Amino acid sequence: MVDYPRLVDGLSALTDRINAGEFALRALDRLLAVGQEALGAGGMSFTEHAPTGGRVIAATGGLEWALGHPAESIVDDREPAERPVAELPGPLATQLHARGLHRVLGARADLSGVPVGSLHAYYADAAATANAEQRRLAGWLAACAAHLYRDHRGLPVHGDGWAIKFRDRDGARRRDQDRDLFVAVAGHELRTPVTVIKGYADTLDEHWESLTDTGRREAVHVLRQRSNDLARLVDRLLAAAGHTDGTIGAAVPVPFDLVDALRSAVDALPGHLRRELRVALPTTVPKAYGDRASIATLLTELVTNAYKYSPGPADVRLEAAADGQTVYFRVSDRGIGVPPEHVERAFERFWQGEVDEQRRSGGVGLGLYLVRRLVERQNGWVSLRPREAGGTVAEVRLPRADLTPGEA
Repeated sequence: MVDYPRLVDGLSALTDRINAGEFALRALDRLLAVGQEALGAGGMSFTEHAPTGGRVIAATGGLEWALGHPAESIVDDREPAERPVAELPGPLATQLHARGLHRVLGARADLSGVPVGSLHAYYADAAATANAEQRRLAGWLAACAAHLYRDHRGLPVHGDGWAIKFRDRDGARRRDQDRDLFVAVAGHELRTPVTVIKGYADTLDEHWESLTDTGRREAVHVLRQRSNDLARLVDRLLAAAGHTDGTIGAAVPVPFDLVDALRSAVDALPGHLRRELRVALPTTVPKAYGDRASIATLLTELVTNAYKYSPGPADVRLEAAADGQTVYFRVSDRGIGVPPEHVERAFERFWQGEVDEQRRSGGVGLGLYLVRRLVERQNGWVSLRPREAGGTVAEVRLPRADLTPGEA
């Protein structure tokens, strides 16, 4: 049965907040919370459709862990549909089942006849069936979610990618813009390290005899450091340009000790990052299944990001744990935070925030894009969310090796 009193109260509160200027993911999150209570669901989620596939952009209750998870729509037609969780495509079904959710009621969110996403309500009771009232409410909630897309204030979260698919069908203009942007970014970012390297190399070549031994060593140290920075930047630019395919050259996944990999990655961090990072890792967690070598890159990008967007004391922390389906680690900070409407766009290639602190921080907008790319090719996922009392939590989840067929 639909809990109409709760529905009315929840919608009234949501309307007040929207009239006060709340929009985008904030409003979508509250809409899901209202729907969860009215439908008596164990959790709700909204999957946005994008050219690269669906992704969970909002979730409540027993689905909060799935934020950022790649997901396919479970609704093939315009009418709300109900399915056993076991029939869902991809690894999400196994993860939901392990968390005690066995039935899902879904509804497609259409805007001007175009499906922008789908809304899902999950239940623990596999034997029950949604009645007509619940199906109608699910459809109505999905229509409300679609309506939030109408003025594009923060939705779609995948921004231009969604626009390419539904509003700029030939895509040629956008491809030209991407190419021009890449050339501009590459030229700008490569110029600084190349200039420094050339300057120190010229100094050594022209003034070797007049330099002290200490001066030569300092110059060589700078050359080594800048060369490493340059090599890393080239790798990032090539990956962002699409030269590093998600399947070509990817490491073969194997079971590995995540805690040990994280400790090694911490030791490899640049000194200024390593000294201030607060490490709170457990003695052990179940083995992860993926690419151990990628952990150093993932941690470096996330910790660098945490300090970059922390104008004051960052209080950056590293933690790790496991649940019934995944092994994960978190990097949290006390920085400026990421507005809810930007949490997904932050993973887009070359995307930069608009606030002054982000403009001053520099960078090319590749770090989180590469983190997501590396994690998803290991069948994991990464998400951002606000940290309690301010800041951001970045969370990387990987499959557990003991639950991967054929592995131990």
